Amino acid sequence: MTHAIDVRGLRKSFGRTEVLTGIDLTVDRGTVFALLGPNGAGKTTLINVLSTLALPDAGTAVIDGHDVVASPLAVRASIGLTGQSAAVDGVLTGEENLVLMGRLSGLRPRDARARARHLLERFDLAESARKRAKAYSGGMRRRLDLALSLVVTPPVLFLDEPTTGLDTRSRQALWEVIRSLRDEGTTVLLTTQYLEEADQLADRIAVLDHGVIVAEGTAAELKARTGGEVVELRAADESLLCEIPTDGTVSGLRRAIDELDASGLDGTISIRKPSLDDVFLTLTERVGS
Repeated sequence: MTHAIDVRGLRKSFGRTEVLTGIDLTVDRGTVFALLGPNGAGKTTLINVLSTLALPDAGTAVIDGHDVVASPLAVRASIGLTGQSAAVDGVLTGEENLVLMGRLSGLRPRDARARARHLLERFDLAESARKRAKAYSGGMRRRLDLALSLVVTPPVLFLDEPTTGLDTRSRQALWEVIRSLRDEGTTVLLTTQYLEEADQLADRIAVLDHGVIVAEGTAAELKARTGGEVVELRAADESLLCEIPTDGTVSGLRRAIDELDASGLDGTISIRKPSLDDVFLTLTERVGS
């Protein structure tokens, strides 16, 4: 079985509001899959269903060979989950949080302490191991939260916007951890609003909007859907005045330049390849229209 996650026709409503409207999704083992979408797109709801925190109204979801409705305990034994809010106990130290999770996961006391020491080193928390978690910075709490989900390394790891609110250094540190998890064979499904994050980490990306997956593919495949190049006009201070997507042809480039000329704006023209920002805006505007 190549798929760690297999979702077919998944639907979920809250009252009269349908949040997921027939999701089809497969994620190969040992890959990072990014679910990209704006606030309210249904990303967290999908994670909650896949991690057995919410029941689907229709459709099926199979995680590591286990159905989320028929075998929820087996699913929970196969996954790790880091939500949007850190789930650490602020009264306990970082080390105590990890040892406690190890004991709750069935590790013997000696093994739980050894696992805690390993994770503290891996997540650059060893020097703060004996400090109470409430004294940790936001980045440290987020790293500890991720470490807690890996006390027993799961086949599948769900990360719901794992780097929201982190500074650039902390975000990049977590990226390295996620890459190493993939290299060790863990399947990672992460949700994010950061386009750069999806571009940097994901083997495949799905764009979710209004409860529907509007596009799926590699970053390169998605970028190719928006056209050949983007023509930009920038002022002397490098601020962006205007940008026009083209189809990559000479005639398309001429039309874009003529349009810029007719605008009356003055600046420097440059041409760039489309980014995930362009993909995201194009796809979500299309769905919302």
